[in-house]
Amino acid sequence: MTKKDIKSKQTVQPSFEGQRDGENLLFIFRRHLISMRKGFYLLLVPFAIAAVPPLIWSSNLELFLLPIAGLLVGLLMFTYHFILWYFTIYIVTDQRIRQVTQRGFFGKDVIDLRLSKVQSISYNIPGFSGDIFHFGTIVIHTFVGDLVIHHVEHPVKIYNKLQDAVNNVVDSQGEYEEVDK
Repeated sequence: MTKKDIKSKQTVQPSFEGQRDGENLLFIFRRHLISMRKGFYLLLVPFAIAAVPPLIWSSNLELFLLPIAGLLVGLLMFTYHFILWYFTIYIVTDQRIRQVTQRGFFGKDVIDLRLSKVQSISYNIPGFSGDIFHFGTIVIHTFVGDLVIHHVEHPVKIYNKLQDAVNNVVDSQGEYEEVDK
């Protein structure tokens, strides 16, 4: 076997920006597509409004360009909301939860929460629409405050994975976290 063959058989551990040495990535999740519904509305409303004048004054052919302009404006606003949704992710490792929230085109907020600081985790499915579309809210309770994640896709699965990650940390460290002196 050559070195190239050996490298191709090795498993590549996924990584992310800010990952610490010895930290293993467990899973990544993001909010449900339904959290982008405002973007879908902003896509359709300019198109629908711009489509009305050609329907009323159908003899004026220049007005038929209005729906195209309305669609372009709607696509621009939809793209903004898509970028916010796509680049907002939640990274769970064997040590922490990292929330990366996209703010505008260039801004980004990052929150790290050590798994050893988690007191409890709960989830809520908001009625019929949440049950049909499989989304809900996960609340991670800590001593300092709560991390509330709205519109999570498949909240039961994510809840169980988070519970397993927290339990693994508690089992490996004991009930109390060791403090470095």
